[in-house]
Amino acid sequence: MNPDLVVLRLGELVLKGKNRHRFEKAVYEQVRRVLHPFPGLTFNREFGRVYIHLNGESFSLLAERLEKVLGLGSFSPVYTAPLQLEAIQELALVAMQAVGTAPATFKATVRRVNKSFPHDSQEMNKLVGGYVLRAIPGLKVDVNKPEVELKVELREEQALIYSQSFEGAGGFPLGTNGKAMLMLSGGIDSPVAGFLALRQGLKLDAVHFHSYPYTSEKSQQKVKDLVSKLTEYAGDIRLHMVPFTSVQTKIHQAYNQNLLITILRRAMFRITEKLADNYSASAIVTGESLGQVASQTLGSINAIGRAVGIPVLQPLICMEKQQIIRIAEKIDTFEISILPHEDCCTLFLPPSPSTNPNLRVVESIERKMDWLEAELDDAVKQTETIWIQAEGKSSFASFF
Repeated sequence: MNPDLVVLRLGELVLKGKNRHRFEKAVYEQVRRVLHPFPGLTFNREFGRVYIHLNGESFSLLAERLEKVLGLGSFSPVYTAPLQLEAIQELALVAMQAVGTAPATFKATVRRVNKSFPHDSQEMNKLVGGYVLRAIPGLKVDVNKPEVELKVELREEQALIYSQSFEGAGGFPLGTNGKAMLMLSGGIDSPVAGFLALRQGLKLDAVHFHSYPYTSEKSQQKVKDLVSKLTEYAGDIRLHMVPFTSVQTKIHQAYNQNLLITILRRAMFRITEKLADNYSASAIVTGESLGQVASQTLGSINAIGRAVGIPVLQPLICMEKQQIIRIAEKIDTFEISILPHEDCCTLFLPPSPSTNPNLRVVESIERKMDWLEAELDDAVKQTETIWIQAEGKSSFASFF
């Protein structure tokens, strides 16, 4: 039997503070966006909740989309019954049977909002729980740690009955904490950093550096596919494809020793900062995890980050690789990330890249490259901007 409603509970972060109404509105807009393919749904909102009225739609199909709404704490399929004891008992049994694998223990929890209902909450706990207990062989009551909690809300016009709760994405609603530029390489880490940034309420543009023809078009498609996965949480995302070949080649010709990677990464950061300024973003998000590679030691992170004047956010900085992989698997980016691809940073990799670069030395080398700023500006001008749209569609936007 298909449920009649889906009740959405907003996350605790959404319900706290003076921004509650703005956060609630943002979550509601995302819910409407992800459920756009189901035009028969109707919605109504209450404090901290959204009720979705079904019209025969499959709950499982809705659940796949709802679990990707940022700011959503949990959601449940709900059966509705008239305010009659027998009808409530029958649908309570249906809700228990909908759990799937038969639980060993349960408890009934009745909340009587409608005080005119003839039985109080304690009586209804026994009347509903007893009915279910008699109907399901082997089921036992456990009021402390039940496998399933059967909940009944006696409201003014009807009873709401549910036994399942599914976890939402949580976090802050999309875009409620500003906008940032995600530096997206195509590896495992940066898409996860992007997801965690989205979960903290940031709206993202993605920035990818390619060195065509040294890096293939397949590697660019891989990045587009990763962004498509993030659109499932974020809606449409603007992807900036930065041609880095000329910058990289000229830097390598001028300097090819152990600080090369540091100088190349600083150039990428500076280009990303210029794009951030052009597209009204206030921070840069990267996928560094402390100590993983030479450019991610504390000394390298300091020297590279000092190239820009806006905040650099590093959500993975203290995570272990297995933690990052688990999140990548959960958001379905891992299998794409491990596909072979060329990374423009490895094309001219020095034999022994510095793990503790001296910032003054790096800046001194850069000062001798009096052409560098013009090269960075030219890379920005030649950047191709593509809209990666939710549902997997993309469209060409512009060269800036």
